[in-house]
Amino acid sequence: MFRTLREEIDGIMQRDPAARSRLEVALCYASFHAILLHRLSHWLWVRNWRLAARFLSNLGRWFTDIEIHPGARIGKRFFADHGLGVVIGETAEIGDDVTLYQGVTLGGVSPSVNSAAQVGVKRHPTLADGVIVGAGAKIIGPILVGAGARVGSNAVVVREVQPGTTVVGIPARVVSRARPRDADERDFTAYALTESGVTDPLLKSIEMLQEQVARLEARLAELEPPARTGTDR
Repeated sequence: MFRTLREEIDGIMQRDPAARSRLEVALCYASFHAILLHRLSHWLWVRNWRLAARFLSNLGRWFTDIEIHPGARIGKRFFADHGLGVVIGETAEIGDDVTLYQGVTLGGVSPSVNSAAQVGVKRHPTLADGVIVGAGAKIIGPILVGAGARVGSNAVVVREVQPGTTVVGIPARVVSRARPRDADERDFTAYALTESGVTDPLLKSIEMLQEQVARLEARLAELEPPARTGTDR
């Protein structure tokens, strides 16, 4: 058990340069407290102690402001950096070494929320190993975000994301294709940013159109004859 706790703490320290010591992480990091409470609440959940599991997860939300449903499955070395306002739904699945920033939602969709037929149905996303999700992003529905993918801040993801790609925007669009297989998968990019930053491709297209319109207007002004005044007669 202590080796598992140390592994969780070391995973946080590798991704947060502000962490000075293991003791600091253990005492001061809401993400560490939230995942410990989730491990216990999930243990109760899968053994059908559902009310106790929900009560414990609710305590975790009160103390950490990170809301994780006890039914969610979360792998090793999970890190909710800052963590404020993170929401993880019941059927969400998260792999190893996944990083979420503040305000991230792993939300579900269901045509009939209260229907008994919906019990056990996959409604929330699956995040494969090494995924990074930037602040404020929303990933909605039973979709897969592939291993090593990056989701930019405030993106809204409603479709599957291929492994190693970076997506941004509303709805999310690909801005960076998958890296080569021999790329270092241990590379960590805070807030899912690439080295040169990320730009919504739709916004980039609009900016290009604005530049073209400005050039055409300037050219048109050059070609138009000067307006005549009364003194020209």
